[in-house]
Amino acid sequence: MRQVEWARELARKVLERHLPRRWEHSQGVGRRAESLAPILGKDAEILAASAWLHDIGYALELIDTGFHPIDGGRYLRDVHGADELLCRLVAHHTCAEIEAGQRGLLDILTGEFPKERGDLVEALTFCDMTTSPDGLPLTVMDRLAEIRSRYGPDDEVTWCINRAEPHILSAVRSVETRLALSDVRLDCLV
Repeated sequence: MRQVEWARELARKVLERHLPRRWEHSQGVGRRAESLAPILGKDAEILAASAWLHDIGYALELIDTGFHPIDGGRYLRDVHGADELLCRLVAHHTCAEIEAGQRGLLDILTGEFPKERGDLVEALTFCDMTTSPDGLPLTVMDRLAEIRSRYGPDDEVTWCINRAEPHILSAVRSVETRLALSDVRLDCLV
């Protein structure tokens, strides 16, 4: 779990002071990912590390493209020499390719961070989309409503979340099915 400890500390260092609510969310997503260990086996550590780090690209000092999945992935790759899969998971979390396409950044995203391990991307999406901005568990439908409310009906993020909704719901259902088949109950599920 060394990678998880490193990821948790790096996320805290980058987010806690200047983006405290983003830090709260990242803590909740990280804890949620750690709780999936029974269904992930050897992949538990990489998922948990990516969950702790998924939103570091929001930090002002890391902004390059203005799209946090790419900026976070680049920071991890270029500054920390992080594991390639970790960088790819951060860069592709929660249907990032849809918003990257809308922003004209899809070629950059896929060129620098080829998508792989759809099962882990789904698990990271589950963790992100069932955690509130304050780090608390909530249903995926409540999380989608919260995002729409926060950004408003005419925002680009709302447009992207509307397009991503079927993929997000599918990812959440997939993880919930794996949990049910493994007879794993998460105390933090709502």
